[in-house]
Amino acid sequence: MKNTNEISAIDLFCGIGGVSYGFKQAGINIKAGIDFDNSCKYAFEKNCDSEFIHADISEVKSEKINELFDNSKVKILVGCAPCQPFSTYSYKSDKQKDTRWQLLYEFSRIIKDTQPDIVSMENVPNLLKFKKEPVFQNFVNELEGYGYQIWYDVVYSPDYGIPQKRKRLVLIGSKKGKIKLIPPTHKPEEYISVKDAIGHLEKISSGESSKKDFIHKASKISDKNIQRIKQSVPGGTWKTDWDDSLKLECHKKSQGKTYTSVYGRMKWDEPSPTMTTFCTGIGNGRFGHPEQDRAISLREAAILQSFPQDYQFTDKKENLKFGQVSRQIGNAVPPKLAEVIGISIIKHLKGY
Repeated sequence: MKNTNEISAIDLFCGIGGVSYGFKQAGINIKAGIDFDNSCKYAFEKNCDSEFIHADISEVKSEKINELFDNSKVKILVGCAPCQPFSTYSYKSDKQKDTRWQLLYEFSRIIKDTQPDIVSMENVPNLLKFKKEPVFQNFVNELEGYGYQIWYDVVYSPDYGIPQKRKRLVLIGSKKGKIKLIPPTHKPEEYISVKDAIGHLEKISSGESSKKDFIHKASKISDKNIQRIKQSVPGGTWKTDWDDSLKLECHKKSQGKTYTSVYGRMKWDEPSPTMTTFCTGIGNGRFGHPEQDRAISLREAAILQSFPQDYQFTDKKENLKFGQVSRQIGNAVPPKLAEVIGISIIKHLKGY
């Protein structure tokens, strides 16, 4: 495979385009992205130069996928199903009645019917020990039954230049032969830090946005929380940093005492914590800016997810829905990780 123009991908559960943008950077053509969340349409199409199809994956017919692939010589199907059903919270919760994990079987159905040359997925490591049923092993067994050789492992994002301590389960399968992810590109001493990633951005206050970039906007926090973050030390905890008068009632309960990272500040000289759908609120984790008295902005969260600084999430300031964009960023696959997967696929294909 000498010409990457012959390689095409369809992105299931595409969201705002984390996978598609990364694949595009690696040199892979994106035929289309499919997602149930129509709010992702603008960002996907604007940044990935491809069609967004608003649809429920469980209702997508395989004939439609084949039609989208058209006469592509090498077909890649990537499907990063929603990770919330396999998250630490859901894994521990007996009350969680979330059936979204079944979407992985819908992905398997489409693979069976369309027989792409390459398949890939990314999810949380907890998928490996999901209690409700061995969904991941079933998925692997099915792919192997369809003739794919499978590689999977838990990947530490900083090893590939992503400024975030994110661990993700990555799977790649090929009908052409053995395939694997390229070796890590960064040693620990070369990890991209929070300061490397966002230290250059304009200073803003709680509730403000940059005049140069309206996505560089921070959530408004209360005066009480301003006092709390002012007493918070990068890498510290509310247990040791705060006056007793600032501690919440929930912190005094046995369960609350275990959540030491909430309201915490990030450290400049390390990669950030894992970005979540609530990563722009200081009460949801260690999402405080290392210096400024606020939570990280939408733009900072996106950059820590490895989106480029000019990634567009909406067309104008008046249309910005803060919570919606925060959720979209947290749900996304880091584009840099997707690019690494794309590079691995192209390297694999060059042998055939």
